[in-house]
Amino acid sequence: MYMILTKKNIVFIILSLALIIGFTFACKHFISASKNTNWGLSFKKQGERPTGNATPEYLKEFNSYFIAPEGNKKIYITFDAGYEAGYTPKILGVLEKHNVKATFFVVGTLMKSNPELIKQIDDEGHIVANHSMHHPNMSKMSTMEDFKKEIEPVEELYKEITGKDMKKFYRPPQGIFSETNLKMANELGYKTIFWSLAYVDWHKDKQPSKEEALNKIMSRIHDGAIILLHSTSKTNSEILDELLTKLEKQGYTFGTLEEL
Repeated sequence: MYMILTKKNIVFIILSLALIIGFTFACKHFISASKNTNWGLSFKKQGERPTGNATPEYLKEFNSYFIAPEGNKKIYITFDAGYEAGYTPKILGVLEKHNVKATFFVVGTLMKSNPELIKQIDDEGHIVANHSMHHPNMSKMSTMEDFKKEIEPVEELYKEITGKDMKKFYRPPQGIFSETNLKMANELGYKTIFWSLAYVDWHKDKQPSKEEALNKIMSRIHDGAIILLHSTSKTNSEILDELLTKLEKQGYTFGTLEEL
């Protein structure tokens, strides 16, 4: 049995193929969850770069990043800092020993309660970045006015403490975000920074052992990794020297987010 292709049939086939290709392209580049989503990673093989639930190409449209480009033998160390648990001075000492400049994503409440620590971080050449004023679910901020209420007070506090303008790097609290958030942050001149490597280090009373932490990080390390650690973690303060030494022995160097 033969099918006779009319002009109408051909047009229909072409349009159908275009829709399929367009849908496939969208699935590859856009957030796979609903309108609001939690940042997530998938590690397929030890030593390989992970995939995120949004691609680097999609994020780059909004000046957002979770990993450096391929072929980059650099590691980017970042800390999330919602409060001070007494471990940051030790962390800063280790960073100085290894001549590593990190980024500290700080919550405004920490800046209010411990301005001298913020000044020390800044004076030692690290980036103090924006992690919101109160650490809320930012995906609920549907208007620019609401979004600014969590972003601009942090900038003002930083200016009061250091006399400088804050470098515009932003990390959504808990990694919860929406495309609207990405757009608003970009409109305010911010780069939104996620991560390509992290582990469960934030439970104050349930800290992993040093061995568990090092094994988890080193088994997932990869070129161009943006590592998220919490400065409130006792374990992190204990492993950081050994971690940086291990990475150096593997030939990694350390970059800053400004290089992205």
